[in-house]
Amino acid sequence: MEAIISLLTNPYYIQVVTMMGIFLIAALGLHLITGVTGQFSFGHAAFLSIGAYCSALMSIHLHTPFILNMLAGGLMAALWGVILGFPSLRLTGDYLGITTLGFGEIVRVVFINMKITGGAGGLAGIPRETNILLVYIVVALSIWGIYRIQNSRFGRALVAIREDEIAAESMGINPLLYKIKGFALGTFFAGVSGALFAHLMQYLNPADFGFARSFEILNYVVLGGLGSIPGAILGTAVLSLAPEFLRFVKEYRMMIYGALMVLMMIFRPYGLLGGVDFVQLYKRLKSRRKAGPTLPGNMP
Repeated sequence: MEAIISLLTNPYYIQVVTMMGIFLIAALGLHLITGVTGQFSFGHAAFLSIGAYCSALMSIHLHTPFILNMLAGGLMAALWGVILGFPSLRLTGDYLGITTLGFGEIVRVVFINMKITGGAGGLAGIPRETNILLVYIVVALSIWGIYRIQNSRFGRALVAIREDEIAAESMGINPLLYKIKGFALGTFFAGVSGALFAHLMQYLNPADFGFARSFEILNYVVLGGLGSIPGAILGTAVLSLAPEFLRFVKEYRMMIYGALMVLMMIFRPYGLLGGVDFVQLYKRLKSRRKAGPTLPGNMP
């Protein structure tokens, strides 16, 4: 019992679980873009950085409430999502991925060369406003929001675009408009995640938001299962906590981590929970319970 209490009160483990929640919010945003709409984005970390710097600069220079700063960070990221979306979402597949990757590098270089962001030296003096309770309240609201979006008429239109864009257009759906809206919503969650990250770490450096971070978040979504909210949650949890559990073999940790990823792609290419709909599964179990057990005498 004492070991469990010590684990729950250890600042290091609290920090790890808090970071997991922050990146889960970003992964849920990318889930909406990639898993639901089918648009591969390799520059998601850029929108984290936009939200992070916007929120941090408002806290430092304007001293506005953190909730306002967090929402402003999300809206600023969504605005740049719309600006990028108009030209780039006309593209598909590898071309869209390359465009978003290039945008991510442009944003990183701009922040390195701006005086207000601290340049390559980074931005310090950010007040600590993020805590584990706040992060998981935002996580719960994000899961609820993404679920409602995904199961709305708008969400079904996004899925239709993912499955067959030409068929969706023939049914009266404007693919470009819906893709831009979906992209803006996904980047909003990334901006909120960035704001929470900035006010947890209290220091920002453009190097924290390179393409490696974008691929890391993409891995969360792909490993868990494209199009699955529980998959995004599980993928983020597994890939965030696996390095910590493998610390006892730290010399071989990355090799084991890589081998697990390879095995995963071979035996479960659609992700851990790809194609699993928990709502439908729950409804089936509920209907079976209502029907009751089939008696031998009632068998046809």
